[in-house]
Amino acid sequence: MAKFKNPTISTYLKPMQLLRTYLADFVSLIFPQLCPACRASLMANEDILCIDCLYNLPFTNFHQQPDNIVARQFWGKLNIEAAYALYYFNKGGKVQNMVHEFKYNGMQRIGNLLGTIAGKQLLQNPVFNTVDYIIPVPLHKKRLKTRGYNQSACFADGLASQLNAVVETDNLIRTIATKTQTHKSRFARFQNMHEVFAVARPENLVNKHVLLVDDIITTGSTLEACGIELLKVPGLKLSIATIAYAE
Repeated sequence: MAKFKNPTISTYLKPMQLLRTYLADFVSLIFPQLCPACRASLMANEDILCIDCLYNLPFTNFHQQPDNIVARQFWGKLNIEAAYALYYFNKGGKVQNMVHEFKYNGMQRIGNLLGTIAGKQLLQNPVFNTVDYIIPVPLHKKRLKTRGYNQSACFADGLASQLNAVVETDNLIRTIATKTQTHKSRFARFQNMHEVFAVARPENLVNKHVLLVDDIITTGSTLEACGIELLKVPGLKLSIATIAYAE
């Protein structure tokens, strides 16, 4: 008489995997995940960005150009080692869509992904291989409480995963809550940023190479104001990186 064999976990594993796949496909059909850049539905093998946007967004390749347009913005204003932006930013374009979702709709993982992509590019430039600390442009505590996170800090975390550097989020501080910089002239932007930032523990940054990061650079007034304070630290070397450069 044949003996009855108890079913093992592996007997049910494949059907359960198929069920999870079908359920995931059904949920995606009703509530599709969209690429934050092009707004197309993500396929099953895509995460955060679709494959097309992942590879075809407008890269600047500034890591290969020491005298790029971002670096030139600081000539005669800040003594920097290097400057970089990952993408070009055009009004109404895919990069703007992506940054908006990242900055205002809680998609923090976008920042981590973009930081990782940028970090892999920066590894190709020996200047960025000497970075000790990555410091995001700080938000005022009131805005941080409202938004719940600092988008530049998310970008910094992704960079740090590739550059073997330490992220410092509480050393450079914003002491004054400023109004939006939108529609201000370059001079007005700089005046708006005057004496807004301070370094809380300068002794930690003595003789260190600091990478100052932000989401978008337009006139560079915010980064300039931060850089002025950081460069007061003895022996500090400063570089700059942003997600996008607004032409």
